[in-house]
Amino acid sequence: MTNYTIGCDAHKRFSQFAVLNSKGQMHQQIRVDHEPNALYIYLSQFSEGTPVAIECVGNWYWIVDEIERAGCLPLMAHAGKAKVMMGNINKTDKLDARGLATLLHNGTLPTVWIPPGETRDERELPRTRMVFTRMRTRLKNRMHATLSKYNLSLNTNSDIFAVKWREELNDAIQALPPETQRCMCQEQELLDHLGGHIHQLEERIRACIQITESMQLLKTEPGVGDILAIVIEREMGSPKRFPDGTHFASYSGTVPSVHASGGKTRYGRMPKQCNHYLKWAFIEAANVTARYHNHPRWRDKHVTRLYERICRRKGHAKAVGAVARHLSEAAFWMLTKNEPYKPPVSKKVLPKPG
Repeated sequence: MTNYTIGCDAHKRFSQFAVLNSKGQMHQQIRVDHEPNALYIYLSQFSEGTPVAIECVGNWYWIVDEIERAGCLPLMAHAGKAKVMMGNINKTDKLDARGLATLLHNGTLPTVWIPPGETRDERELPRTRMVFTRMRTRLKNRMHATLSKYNLSLNTNSDIFAVKWREELNDAIQALPPETQRCMCQEQELLDHLGGHIHQLEERIRACIQITESMQLLKTEPGVGDILAIVIEREMGSPKRFPDGTHFASYSGTVPSVHASGGKTRYGRMPKQCNHYLKWAFIEAANVTARYHNHPRWRDKHVTRLYERICRRKGHAKAVGAVARHLSEAAFWMLTKNEPYKPPVSKKVLPKPG
């Protein structure tokens, strides 16, 4: 079967297919249940290279694998843009599948990047580490809050969960009421266990993912080490996917939302529709600047001056967001030009000739 375009509206237990012929007319609509080899068997009847449009859904990994195994070409549609372009008043599985096939036939399907299978597999390592570190942060925050309830603290501004403060932390826990003390001990045990898993993941990441030249360039950015460089490089893919640094920063979720009307402009929060892993990575790097901005080695850095300038006017959170945006735009240009990080040159106002 040749010269067909296929739209696939995928769900958890089945996929709805719409097949258009070379004239854009409906050839077939069929529902295929997600049984072993069912998608492969159905798609194998089409000629090699037949394009298949699929929405970006949560279980797309294995569906893309099946499409490729059948010799067809998977094309991932941007769900939000495709929905607007299809313009359907009603919503059914058949309408969605036909809409995707029509956009694909017309050459107007808004597509997003499908990373290779090996990259998809490797990205699970740093993504899982990110989930574990968030769990660790929640545990630490809870333990801090518990100590504060009873006016207990350690005489340090550093991480009280570090090994060198373990004895003093245990003394503070012993001063708590019995049931609260028991809960804190369990949280501390879980924190240690979680830290061990994070360490194992980091070792596996370094063993499985070879540090590339692009990652070495990313490590020249302030606050970016091995793990963050791996996350940024794997999540970005090729910088050629983006027209400029601003678009990449928007994809990374480091550009604030804008509401402009009647000559008034208001900047809101960072958007939720973005690559959350890139957003996390750049905010983590920006938080390093916030943590060490008073350190002598950081005083003269551009990111430090940027953080302090925004922090004075709009507070810590906005300042971290501004640094994250600067780092995301810089990362794009670094990999595009194949150059290490260079702080922007400040524009000096030259005196007017007399």
